[in-house]
Amino acid sequence: MTASLDPRAEAFARLFEAVHEAVYIGVLGPRQSTTLAANPYLKLIFGYAADVPEAEVRPFDEARFVDPQARTAFLEKLATGGAVTDYLLRLRRSGNAPFWVEVTARADPADAGGAIRVEALIRDVSERKKLDDQTRELYQQLLQAEKMAALGQTISGVAHELNNPLATILTWAERLSTRSLDEVARRGVDHILHESQRAARIVRNLLTFARKRQSTRSMVDLNQVIRETLALRAYEQQVANISVIEALASGLPPVFADGHQIQQVLLNLVINAEQAMLASHGRGMLVVRTWHDAAAESVMLEIADDGPGIPDDLQPKIFDPFFTTKEVGKGTGLGLTVAYAIVEEHGGRISLRSEPGTGTSFFIDLPVSGVRPPATAPAKTSQIGPPAAAGAAVLVVEDELALASAVADALVDAGYSADRASDGEEALTRVAGRAYDVIVCDLKMPKVDGMAFFRALAATAPSLTRRVIFVTGDVIGTEAERFLEETGCRWLSKPFRLGDLLSAVRQSMGE
Repeated sequence: MTASLDPRAEAFARLFEAVHEAVYIGVLGPRQSTTLAANPYLKLIFGYAADVPEAEVRPFDEARFVDPQARTAFLEKLATGGAVTDYLLRLRRSGNAPFWVEVTARADPADAGGAIRVEALIRDVSERKKLDDQTRELYQQLLQAEKMAALGQTISGVAHELNNPLATILTWAERLSTRSLDEVARRGVDHILHESQRAARIVRNLLTFARKRQSTRSMVDLNQVIRETLALRAYEQQVANISVIEALASGLPPVFADGHQIQQVLLNLVINAEQAMLASHGRGMLVVRTWHDAAAESVMLEIADDGPGIPDDLQPKIFDPFFTTKEVGKGTGLGLTVAYAIVEEHGGRISLRSEPGTGTSFFIDLPVSGVRPPATAPAKTSQIGPPAAAGAAVLVVEDELALASAVADALVDAGYSADRASDGEEALTRVAGRAYDVIVCDLKMPKVDGMAFFRALAATAPSLTRRVIFVTGDVIGTEAERFLEETGCRWLSKPFRLGDLLSAVRQSMGE
């Protein structure tokens, strides 16, 4: 008569077979492993058929580890500590697809050769890890947005203060450029114009970072922008031994974007990639590809290099303002921050994937449509244009004395009669005492600002509101943007060219 199994052993056997937790018992050696027991759930999560013999199910073999060094660390932890709890590993299923597991195990020495006997519970945590990564990414995005919002407010104020003296310098330089000058003076004025325009471009970059830069958007062929951008770098890439592979999808739908801003993003990414590859091994391979994500109604762009990659601990900081890995004097730390701001302002996303030693890929996701364009300034012209109508009177409302004087004198040079007011309150007094054809008014002033002045003017002289031209260094994304959209007023961004101002004045009088 055959003796029956012990009831407790029988219960454990049923539990071993039915539990929804992967159970493994085996011997792990430095190079190979031997499985003593593997329950059905272990076979399931590793992708083995139910009828595969347990001895062939070896989850801790070296080939099952995505990173072989992780196996060494895992075995050392078991050997020295005797146990692990919720130990995170990235393993491969039977078809080699990677996934994340957590291991809780105890271990005992198995022989003198360094093998250990392991009893382990294994959980598939791939979905949880995916959610954790998404949560971490969302947190980083929120953190980045907070940093940029805080610093953006500061930079916006600084840029506004810089734009006033820049506008004064540009106006005077343009006035002087129309005079008869000797060769030395002419060269000096030309330098002043060139350098002040350069300073204005730097300020515009800062305002782009602060998301307060005027933008003109239209339906743009992203592939064409990419080709034009790469053409700008073709010579530098050729002499630096950098090969470029273009994998641009045909039939790509256009995106609603500012082509110049998108080109600025691309140039930042391409130049960064070139510098990284050259610093690493003196040559490089740059891959630029696009594709259409129909489900997300977006266009995707990838810029990949084979440079040194970005260390994991630096990746969360890569879009931070003023963060740079370059030598002092070789970078401002604003390039990627500006790129981030532009893409976010377009309703898109920018992200990166990088592993040290294998290069870096930046991904840009731009929506095909649906982004409302911000308010835009009048069409610009670089020509000062024909003289003004005789007797036309212009009121310049500006709290910056030097700028107000320069603008008023320039208007007089152009044939206008010009008065000045230091704020909206004084401007209302002047309007009550004299008829003006056009009013050039700053938006941001002490006492009564431009918006309050406009509302008061609408109550006393509504016909004159159609001939108000606002000038400002801080519009996009502010209350001023909404105000300009509602009123439909013309406006110029500081620092403006004298020709743009005179053109706007003539257009206003034409109404």
